[in-house]
Amino acid sequence: MNDFKLWYSTPASGWSQGLPLGNGRIGAVVMAAPNREVWSMSEATYWSGQTDPEPAFAGGKDVLEEMRRHFFAGDYEAGDRLAKRYLQPKKQNFGTNLGVCEVVIAFAEQNQESGEAGSFRRELDLTSAVAGAVCQGNGSTLYREVFASHADHLVASRIWSGHPGGVSFTLGLKGGTASFSVSGVDDGTLEFKGRAIEAIHSNGACGVWAKGLVKVSVSDGTVHSRDGRITVTGADEAQIYFAVSTDYRRNGADWEAESCHTLEQAIAKGYDQLRKEHIADYTQQYSKVNIQLGLSGKTSLPTDQRIQLLAKEGGVDDPQLFALFLQYGRYLTIAGSRGDSPLPMHLQGIWNDGEACRMGWSCDYHLDINTQMNYYPTEITNLGDSHLPLMRYIEDLAQAGRSTARNLYGSEGWVAHVFSNIWGFTLPGWETSWGLNVTGGLWLATHLIEHYEYSRNREFLERQAYPVLKEAAVFFLDYMSIHPKYGWLVTGPSNSPENSFYPGDPGEGAQQLSMGPTMDQILVHELFEFCLKSAELLKRDEELQQKLHEAIFKLPPLQIGKRGQLQEWLEDYAEAQPEHRHLSHLFALYPGNQITPDRTPELSRAVRVTLENRMLQDELEDVEFTAALFGLGFARLHDGEKAYKHVSHLIGSLCFDNLFTYSKSGIAGAESNIFVIDGNFGGTAVIAEMLLQSRAHEIHLLPALPEAWNTGSVSGLRAKGNAEVDIFWEEGQLSTAQLRTFTPGMVTVRSGGHRITFYAEADGSYTLNRRLERL
Repeated sequence: MNDFKLWYSTPASGWSQGLPLGNGRIGAVVMAAPNREVWSMSEATYWSGQTDPEPAFAGGKDVLEEMRRHFFAGDYEAGDRLAKRYLQPKKQNFGTNLGVCEVVIAFAEQNQESGEAGSFRRELDLTSAVAGAVCQGNGSTLYREVFASHADHLVASRIWSGHPGGVSFTLGLKGGTASFSVSGVDDGTLEFKGRAIEAIHSNGACGVWAKGLVKVSVSDGTVHSRDGRITVTGADEAQIYFAVSTDYRRNGADWEAESCHTLEQAIAKGYDQLRKEHIADYTQQYSKVNIQLGLSGKTSLPTDQRIQLLAKEGGVDDPQLFALFLQYGRYLTIAGSRGDSPLPMHLQGIWNDGEACRMGWSCDYHLDINTQMNYYPTEITNLGDSHLPLMRYIEDLAQAGRSTARNLYGSEGWVAHVFSNIWGFTLPGWETSWGLNVTGGLWLATHLIEHYEYSRNREFLERQAYPVLKEAAVFFLDYMSIHPKYGWLVTGPSNSPENSFYPGDPGEGAQQLSMGPTMDQILVHELFEFCLKSAELLKRDEELQQKLHEAIFKLPPLQIGKRGQLQEWLEDYAEAQPEHRHLSHLFALYPGNQITPDRTPELSRAVRVTLENRMLQDELEDVEFTAALFGLGFARLHDGEKAYKHVSHLIGSLCFDNLFTYSKSGIAGAESNIFVIDGNFGGTAVIAEMLLQSRAHEIHLLPALPEAWNTGSVSGLRAKGNAEVDIFWEEGQLSTAQLRTFTPGMVTVRSGGHRITFYAEADGSYTLNRRLERL
């Protein structure tokens, strides 16, 4: 049996049980039942909202210095009032990504399930990115499959029967917005058009236009269209093709004709060729990594039952479910973000259940963890091309953030805050308590550093990474100020994402804004160090090099508070919400490397105290990204058992039946258990980091291997420095490792108590034994 399938013996009763497909732009969640199949269709650029003029801000640096004086003097309320007056914008047409429509397929009654056990099965095969369903009943069998093709820019489906003339159904479309319309083009084709409009995140009158086609072809039987519906009767087989395009950034291109051209080309190729090319295109990415964490025999159980058992039993007997989860995360990355995708993945990837769009949340780019976590596993799991849409988005964000830096702070360079959209929004959020996160854009931009460190692509460094990060450094060098008490160079006013503290007596109330939150300082340190090294490597910007060198020595150190914890703020404030879901100040541990157990043992102990203090809270905000952060933190502390505990909790207790992760109802205003995809990617990163960790010139094999994965293997993981690694282990110990290096240089490999350092050549291949001796 294929270990890497999600499969179920019961129908999908709703979106959270549907199976996701995607081609990097078009998303589909397939909800299959015996007599009905619904595809929830989405498209990455189908956004409400628009680019609004940036409001005029009075004050600039003079007002900024005034509010800073209040914060430095400990008058947080006065400083906060000024921040609200001068740095808090009004909400305009921010927008959200919306679902396009539902494709609703109702099968004729003779094909309904007869009710016998085992007469219905649906699945998603991760090795081929094809979803399918088989329904047996009333003496017949109906087969269905569907895939989203990146190679041919459409979604395609085949329906066939075990006997001649056994395929009969009606297909209709249900729009996602009030502007949606559908009409018949011919007997087998529907045309639809709609605009992404809504009145919660925008004014209800602005948004992207979409137009598309659904075409049905049959073998034998009949097909006809009436009243915006297609009916198929008595066919041996039917194929369904779905294509959609939008006017986002088309600049006069004939985007409305694209779907027609796409379908013409697809029909000319034929379904079998489309399927073949889809699988070839997909497996080129998916097959780069193989993983086995042990055998359990539970692959014979439906996936939803395995999730339930994991929650009850702690997962000790199902290591294959963790391997499945890692490959599912890689599958979602490939499905949601390809090298040519027009946009990176947002809060729900490229899929959309509609929940975030109808409340205070939004399917947008949160820059204080969610968008970043979407791409945490991308490089290590050998999907670097999927990172490229984010690289381009960061470039656009930097361009848009120039006016915000100038108008809001009177500074050069660029800045962005807590969230963004497809319209170039870089202002603070419309409430300073959570919206004035001055390093949100910088946090996202560290992914440029990550991509370079894995690829060592000098052209990427010179043309993309360094120019964007240099301008971020220009901003912070101009914006930051010297703390009058400590002489440190600090940011502010700013918050530690969405968290709050007591500056004095708790009875006097909590505050969010302060000078020099730890998260800001970690990110600025990372920025300045990288820009300095890059400028030296590229032999440019000598004046900037000098400024960076001087500024680095003025940055605050990481500090340990009186409870032994890593301080979240410059001062050792009491936490107003010790149960808070965010752990932003642990960036220095992961994804950064400023804290490591071997180089900074005291800070590592402080990080452990921070993690354990948060875990002990009875009212811990138990959400998907927090579970992933706990797992990542303990993996970096080389505590495999605790990392395993948290990734087990994530999969067993914070996943829907379709293995999509969620935030619990009531947290951060969630009105229900709401799908948020970052947990899928964060959990994938946890599993990968338990098996391999790397930083410049050093690769650590099996740094946090738990007892539950006592014997196994993984191949194709990527290490920083442009290398690939295969690892094999038995009884909890490394047996052999294969290292493939693509950039020359010195490399150190560690495992257990063993270590080896050697010069690796470009295109070198090195086999190491359990003692890390070269073979």
